[in-house]
Amino acid sequence: MNHPVLVAGAGPVGLTMAMALKRRGVDVRIVDKSFARGDKSKALVIWPRTLELLEIQGCAQPFIAAGIRGRGARIFAEGKLLVHVRLDIARSAYDYALMIPQSETERVLEEQLADLGTRVERRVELLSFQDNGDSVGAVLRHHDGREERVDASYLCGCDGAHSTVRHVLGVQFEGSTMPSDWMLGDMHIEGELSQDELTICWKHDGVLAIFPMGEKRFRVIADIGTSSMPAPPPTLERMQQFLDERGPQGLRAYDPFWLSGFRINERKVKDYRRGRVFLSGDAAHVHSPAGGQGMNTGMQDALNLAWKLAMVWHGHAADTLLDSYSAERSAIGEQVLRNAGNMTKIALLRNPILRELRNLAAGTLSRIPALRQRMVDQLTELDLHYREAGSLTQSPRGAADRPLPGERAPDIGLQGADADVRDLYALLGTGRFAVLSVDAPAVDLPQGTRSIAAAATAATSPAYQAGHVYLIRPDAYVALSVRAGDDATIIAMLERLEAGA
Repeated sequence: MNHPVLVAGAGPVGLTMAMALKRRGVDVRIVDKSFARGDKSKALVIWPRTLELLEIQGCAQPFIAAGIRGRGARIFAEGKLLVHVRLDIARSAYDYALMIPQSETERVLEEQLADLGTRVERRVELLSFQDNGDSVGAVLRHHDGREERVDASYLCGCDGAHSTVRHVLGVQFEGSTMPSDWMLGDMHIEGELSQDELTICWKHDGVLAIFPMGEKRFRVIADIGTSSMPAPPPTLERMQQFLDERGPQGLRAYDPFWLSGFRINERKVKDYRRGRVFLSGDAAHVHSPAGGQGMNTGMQDALNLAWKLAMVWHGHAADTLLDSYSAERSAIGEQVLRNAGNMTKIALLRNPILRELRNLAAGTLSRIPALRQRMVDQLTELDLHYREAGSLTQSPRGAADRPLPGERAPDIGLQGADADVRDLYALLGTGRFAVLSVDAPAVDLPQGTRSIAAAATAATSPAYQAGHVYLIRPDAYVALSVRAGDDATIIAMLERLEAGA
C-alpha cells in the first residue's frame, strides 16, 4: 500500500495541493508549525484562470461567495486618467478579478479539505527528511516536543519563502532584492473611490495603488524610495500623507487593521523537483506583488503537480510523468517573475523623459483593442501556456490552430453527456485526460487507457476547430490535437504516459 503524500506548509499553496490530491483519492498529511490559520489579508486577488482550475476541482463557488468582483483598473498619471481597463473582455466565464483576502482563501480551502476528511496538523514542524529512492523519510516535531518519524511516498514543499524543504535540499534561491522600500495598509477609506476597480496612481515621486476589499475597506500600497537607513515603521498618518500627495482628492483613511513595511524580493529556484521532493509557491519563487500573481502562480503550481502525483500514486501512469512538473512550472515562474518585475520598474520610473514616454505609450496602446485584450489576457493569466515546456505538449501534423497545443482549453458543453458531466471542466474534474472530438466521432479508447482518459464529443464552437480531436490534460491545457480519424496519435501518447516510454 502506498505511503501518504506529505505536504509541508498550510498556506494557500499547501492547502490547494492537499485538497487536489484528496479529491483524486490520494492519502495526504499536511503539517504546519503555526498555531492557527493566518488572519492577515496578504494576497488579495484570485484571477480568472485560477477560478477556472478551482471550478475543475468543484469548488469555485465558495470562493466567489467570500469575495467581491473587481471589474477593472484605472491608471492615473500626475492626476490625469491615463488607462482604463475593463476585465469584462476576459475570455472566461469569470470575467472579473475576485478580490478576497488571503485569510478567507485559506479558510475556504481548509473547509474544503476538512469536508474531504483531512485536517491540517498544526503546531507540527518538519525538521528533516531523506529521499530513500522508493519513499521519503521525514522527522516531524509536535508541539509537545515529541518527534515522529514518518514515511511518505512524496514530499511537497509548500512552506513559503523561508522554506525548510528548500534549505534541506540545499537548492539555491537565485535572484535579488529591489532597493526600494514599500508601505502597505489595509484600512477603511472615505471619499470618491471606486468600490470595484483597482486605482493606480503614477506620480513623479512614486506610485500608489489602491485595491478594493469591500465595505469601504481598501488596501493601499506605496513606495517610499530608497535609503541607506532602515525604513520607518508604517503608520496611518504616513499612509494618509501618501493618499493626499498621490491619490485622488478628498480621501480619508481610518481604522487600519493591518500596516506593514516590506521590500520586494525577486528570487527563484532552477529546478522544482529533486527525486521524490517538490517545491511549489513561495518555496520555489518570490517576486514583485505587481499584478497580484504570486499566490495564483503558487496555487497553479499545486494544481499542475497534484493530478500528475495522483496518477502516479495510483499506479495509472509512470513516474516519468512527474518530470514535466519542473519544466512547465519553472518556465511559468520565469515569465511571471519577468512580467511582475517589469511592471514594477515601469511604475517606479523617476526620469521625467522616460515617464513622459511611458505615459504616452500606455495611453496610446491601451486604446488599441487587440493590445487591450492582450493586457487583460496577461493580467488574468488566461494567456499562460506550455507551448514550449516539454514532454506533455506535442504538435503533430494536422494540429488545430485554436487552441494550439500547450494552450489553455476553454470550457465547452459536451454532447450526449450524463447529468453529472455536462461540460469539459466537469469531465476533467474526474482527474483524467479528455479526448475531445469537436464536430467529429468519438474516439474508441483502448481499455488500458481508460484509467487516465475519457472520450467525449462537442459541437462546433468558436473556441475549437471543427473536425479535430483534442487531448486535454486534467488541468485544462491542450496536450495535442489531430485531424479527426487520426486516433492512433492520441492513443499512442496515452499509452506512452502509462508505460513511461
